[in-house]
Amino acid sequence: MEAFARVRHIRVTPMKARRVVNLIRGKQASEAMAILKFAPQQASEPIFKLVQAAVANAKVKAVKDNLAIDEEDLVVSRAFVDEGTTLKRFMPRAQGRAFKILKRTSHITIVVATPDELAGNKLSAQRRSN
Repeated sequence: MEAFARVRHIRVTPMKARRVVNLIRGKQASEAMAILKFAPQQASEPIFKLVQAAVANAKVKAVKDNLAIDEEDLVVSRAFVDEGTTLKRFMPRAQGRAFKILKRTSHITIVVATPDELAGNKLSAQRRSN
């Protein structure tokens, strides 16, 4: 089973958020949360909350489908950061000039899945490539 969580227009630059997301991709959800809890980057806090939300969404989805799910089994199968809208600001500079400041935002998506779902996806990908 697969569940996801997404946050949009978060005020973290995509490049900095990708550094943090690369730390947790492919890891178990509980291990990913432990890594994010102690990561010094500013983007680790919203990504931590996002992983928690994805795990909670997986639990809700399992209850809805009458399935038993263990939080320890969930793996961060996919995690990616897309560029959001850019806020444009101006700062006064010398001799009446203006300097453009770009305040970048991100769209972050975290997908958690059970290991059997991951194995099924790998098998179907192998079948498509053959």
